[in-house]
Amino acid sequence: MARIRKSGGYRKLASFQTATIIYDATVWFCEKFMDSRSRTVDQMIQAARSGRQNIAEGSRAGATSSHTELRLVNVARASLEELLLDYEDFLRHRRLPQWAPDSPEATAVRSVASRWKKDQTDRSDQTDRNQSDQSDLTDLADEQRWGLYSRWLDHDDPAVRANAVICLIHQANYLLDQQIDALERAFIDEGGYSEQLATARLAKRAENRAAKSSEATGESPSPDTIPACPICGAIMTLRTAKSGRHAGSQFWGCTHYPQCKGTVPV
Repeated sequence: MARIRKSGGYRKLASFQTATIIYDATVWFCEKFMDSRSRTVDQMIQAARSGRQNIAEGSRAGATSSHTELRLVNVARASLEELLLDYEDFLRHRRLPQWAPDSPEATAVRSVASRWKKDQTDRSDQTDRNQSDQSDLTDLADEQRWGLYSRWLDHDDPAVRANAVICLIHQANYLLDQQIDALERAFIDEGGYSEQLATARLAKRAENRAAKSSEATGESPSPDTIPACPICGAIMTLRTAKSGRHAGSQFWGCTHYPQCKGTVPV
C-alpha cells in the first residue's frame, strides 16, 4: 500500500540547498574573520545550522503532520532572519559597506542560478538531447554549487563575503516564504494527515461493504450509492467544499486525491 502522504526529498529543495551554502559559508566566515571566543560566533553558526536542519526535519515530519512541517519550516525561516541581522551587524559595526539590493554586486550574486541555467541551455554542443534535465541547479553536487559562488564566498575581503551571504539569505527566505504559502494552501485544500487517513479508512470500509453486498446479491453495487471516479475509476468518498460558491456543500471526491482530482456531484 502506498503512503497516504509522501515525505522527504528535501535534498532536492532549492531552499535546502541554498541553506546548505549559507551554513558552510557561515562556518568558514566565522573561522576566518571572527574571534572564536565570541558568543556571536556560536549564535551565527547555530542560526545557520537551524535554517538548514529544520527544512530537512520539516520535510520528513510532513509524512504524519502538516502542522509540524509548517512549524519547522517557519523555524528555519526565523533562524535565517536572525542570521541576516548578524551579518548586517558585522558590516555596520566595522563601518563596512552593505550592498544595495539593486547594486551590480548584489545583482551578480542573485543572477548566478538563472545565468548558469541559461549557459547550459545555450551551449553550442547539442549532442545531449536531454540537457534541459541537466540545467537545473538543484541537480548539482554541493561542491559544484559552491563553485558557482566561490569568487564571493572565498574572497579575502570580509565585506564581500558577508554581502554575498546576505544576498543568499534573502534568496533562501524568499524560497521559504513560497514553501510556507504552498504548505498552507495544501493544508486548507487537502486537510491534515489525520483527516486524510480517516478519509482513506472510510473509503476502504465503503469498498468492503460494496464487495460484501455484491457477493450476497450477485449484483454490482449501485453507482448511485458509491460512484466510481470518472477519471481513474477508483472508489469515491463524500467531501465537503471548504471555499468558493459551493462552500458547505457535499460532493463525491476521488479517494486518490490529490493525485487524482476527480469529482462527482451528490
